[in-house]
Amino acid sequence: MSAAPVKVRSLAELKLVKRQIEAQALQRVQQAADAARLQRQAASESNLFVQAAGVVSPVPQKNRTLLTRVTTAPAAMRYQRDEKAVLQEAISDQFDVSTLLDADDALSFRRPGIGTDVTRKLRRGDWAIQRQIDLHGLRRDEAREHLSFFIREAHKQGIRCVRVVHGKGLGSPGKAPVLKSRVHGWLVQKNEVLAFVQAKPADGGAGALVVLLAPVRN
Repeated sequence: MSAAPVKVRSLAELKLVKRQIEAQALQRVQQAADAARLQRQAASESNLFVQAAGVVSPVPQKNRTLLTRVTTAPAAMRYQRDEKAVLQEAISDQFDVSTLLDADDALSFRRPGIGTDVTRKLRRGDWAIQRQIDLHGLRRDEAREHLSFFIREAHKQGIRCVRVVHGKGLGSPGKAPVLKSRVHGWLVQKNEVLAFVQAKPADGGAGALVVLLAPVRN
């Protein structure tokens, strides 16, 4: 029996997740600042010793090799940079996805090496949808960031099948599905994504995609 999908229903919920991430990042920045302050304090104490004792030189030793110490950034600062890089990973809006989509009515996608039986099973619903994200009402940059975070976290948790709701574009100027085409391009650039198809009418139809994620490698 499959677990019920966990739905991200609103922009408010997505913003709450973003605020939590920002709060954690702020905490790590504060930790890094405290570490830097301790380093400056230690350096200051060293300077006081030099002022009191004067400049000293080590006694040369023929059998001793002087090693140069390489300083690295505090772990908290490195973690913060890595986290920011992941959240802003380079998925481009200029990526031409049209050549990678199957020429069918739903413009499905399967990564090289993935057979047509996979997209057929996705359409049929052989994989239970375990998570969902709704991108309605988000600006382009917000939608890209939230989708990237959603796919990355779902994959890390071993989720195999998710639904991405992008809407049909009926509220866009000219009623063109702008976000839909961008979501296609973003998903193709995510290595975690093996394939996707347009959802069945009961699951959102042309306004949503069913996405198959790669299994987690142990």
